[in-house]
Amino acid sequence: MSRSYWGYFPPSRPIPVEGGIKAQTQRGQFGEHWWSRRWIAVLESLGDSSRMGRGRTYARKGQVRNIDLQPELITAKVQGSRSTPYKVRIEVAPLSDAQWEQAIDALGSQAYFAAQLLAGEMPPEVEDIFEATGAPLLPTRADVEMSCSCPDWANPCKHIAAVYYLLAEMFDDDPFQTFNLRGRNRQQVVEALRERRVAATSAAQQLEPEEAEEPLEAAVADFWTPQEALGAFRVAVGPPPVEAALLKRLGAPPFAKHPDAVAAALNSAYSAVTRQALTSAFGPRRAEELWPASKPPETDGS
Repeated sequence: MSRSYWGYFPPSRPIPVEGGIKAQTQRGQFGEHWWSRRWIAVLESLGDSSRMGRGRTYARKGQVRNIDLQPELITAKVQGSRSTPYKVRIEVAPLSDAQWEQAIDALGSQAYFAAQLLAGEMPPEVEDIFEATGAPLLPTRADVEMSCSCPDWANPCKHIAAVYYLLAEMFDDDPFQTFNLRGRNRQQVVEALRERRVAATSAAQQLEPEEAEEPLEAAVADFWTPQEALGAFRVAVGPPPVEAALLKRLGAPPFAKHPDAVAAALNSAYSAVTRQALTSAFGPRRAEELWPASKPPETDGS
């Protein structure tokens, strides 16, 4: 393939790839969550719309052969019109040890954020905490260097764009990969947070004098009054291990003329509530994986 004096490359047809990484987003915009959309914003602020469009097409067709994400470095191979795949390299500036320690100290000092992260969730306020320490979690334009072995003079080219869009989907599925980009993996961050929560709990127990257990009768008046900040209350969202376990435990409702119909209606309602909770927590694509809409109703095996 040759280019003209003005650097224009004539249209070419990429070689189809068998078993390539095909985007789950086949229509509309990439990025379900704030962190993946922020990642894409860096790419689209650097590239022209036509190359970004071709990059999305490459991602949807499965032209990316592989992606290797390591701390601070992403490498990939993308199949173009030539027989040899192009090599894409994306380098991300890491945060320093001091910046990481400061950010984790700030996260660990607030029970709500620590609980969310330990549960595998990424509240939007996490980015604010990192920025307050002078170290944004999501890389900016100045933090990213990209290169591709293709002959296109533009950077980012369509091959880099294809990898970028697929990475956004990876980040949607696992937000801790954004930590990995900045030099710390999920295990390191979670262990550091746990250490700080354990230390904070031990310090609080040493400061508070032991109190005799109050009889239940004496606590009835203020039973529903929270005794500590609700930020420490941890909620982990996930599909139930057994669908409609309570209904199965109770058995057929004795008050109904058609108990099977009542049980089926309640089971459907429980399933709808589960799916809506998963959609609110993780987005529709992840909810479909955890709780498919076409999920057949479970039976008790009788």
